Amino acid sequence: MPPTAPVSLVTGATRGIGREVSRQLAERGHTVLLTGRDPDATRRTAEELRATARSDVDLRPLPLDVTDDRSVARAAAEVADAFGRLDVLVNNAGISYDTWQRAVTADLAVVREAAETNLYGPWRMAIACAPLLRASAHPRLVNVSSEAASLTNMGGGTPAYSASKAALNALTRMLAAELRADGVLVNAVCPGWVATDMGGAGGRPVAEGAASVLYAATLPDDGPTGGFFRDGRPLPW
Repeated sequence: MPPTAPVSLVTGATRGIGREVSRQLAERGHTVLLTGRDPDATRRTAEELRATARSDVDLRPLPLDVTDDRSVARAAAEVADAFGRLDVLVNNAGISYDTWQRAVTADLAVVREAAETNLYGPWRMAIACAPLLRASAHPRLVNVSSEAASLTNMGGGTPAYSASKAALNALTRMLAAELRADGVLVNAVCPGWVATDMGGAGGRPVAEGAASVLYAATLPDDGPTGGFFRDGRPLPW
């Protein structure tokens, strides 16, 4: 029998914010599908989190490469077979915080690579998982973005990252509008500057960054959709 607990899938969950979001959702009673490109790292991360958690947490490794159509289709099929629904999709996987680049001299190969993970990855996941989200009584879709994607505050630098995340924000708005009638709450969140492998030293603790994601993943049914938030407060697009 499928679990009655909420079923959540987190992409890019073998480290950083994705790992912490998986841990916190599991501690809140969700069945968490912890995903990553490397099957060994994915399995190891799930085992490590289970080893330090309550005995009743349900954390399951699921290999997934968001840049690979077949991998995404396979993962969605596994979720459908095991649960028949998906309650929370967290599109967290992200790459290429390209501080060394400027838009006027950018290596477009780097930009394309960033878009594959930061934009097309979440887009693939949304397409594949939309039927599963529609089957949920309380579906939530969270796109992990960045204030670097805010057009209001955007300047120069990090062109691959900023442009791909700005496009992710646009996708968030479109998905929110198209899935509104199905009750799917779709929001983008900025975790802030977090001390992770990508963010580097000096940022806020990873648990604080994960809090923005948890906010959007656990919204009540009358919560917002089509918004952009950090720490539960709106950010300018």
